[in-house]
Amino acid sequence: MDHLSPSTLLESLHWRYATKKFDASKKIDKKTWSALEEVLILSPSSYGLQPWKFIIIENQEIKDKLKSVSWNQSQVSDCSHHVVFAVKEKMDEAHIEHFIKQMAKVRGIDATSLEGYKKIMVGDLVNGPRGQMSAEWAARQAYIALGNFMTAAAVIGIDTCPLEGIDTAKYDEILELKGSGWKVVVACPAGYRSIEDKYAETKKVRFDSSDLIIHK
Repeated sequence: MDHLSPSTLLESLHWRYATKKFDASKKIDKKTWSALEEVLILSPSSYGLQPWKFIIIENQEIKDKLKSVSWNQSQVSDCSHHVVFAVKEKMDEAHIEHFIKQMAKVRGIDATSLEGYKKIMVGDLVNGPRGQMSAEWAARQAYIALGNFMTAAAVIGIDTCPLEGIDTAKYDEILELKGSGWKVVVACPAGYRSIEDKYAETKKVRFDSSDLIIHK
């Protein structure tokens, strides 16, 4: 497998920015979007538990509704695909059991051999102290997936803009998540930047490496 060169990776990340204005006439083709969905699926998570759902919205009517509860940010209605990250409100043993069965299936092993791993997860995220804050834990996992998605999108020339400026409760209503055990935590429109977006050429402001990197 050929890997990206360090210079190509950095060029992609310098090119990336939080897109403020999308070109509503440009849509991401199916092959490219399929790859980005796979990126979401391949995102890492603690224990590998994947406590998330990725809601992909292309329907213009739904995007327009979500724009109204996203501080009226035009990215939501003008993007090609609007990705909404939802997480489990509370981790439960059923989800962990589902994961264990999937692991056994994929790796061709007996599920009973994973009983110890299952007990660790249940003891931590269901019965342990973190069980009371498993939604917060799940939200942190969603942000890992968000970063993974944005980086991969940049590498293949797709623009994104992470959005925390959204009314997550209203998102839950519009997307019919209330009572489902899932809740929205963050969103990320994706598509192609408009030539009218002045921020595309604005220089990134980052601290010097000496302010951020510590070598030991």
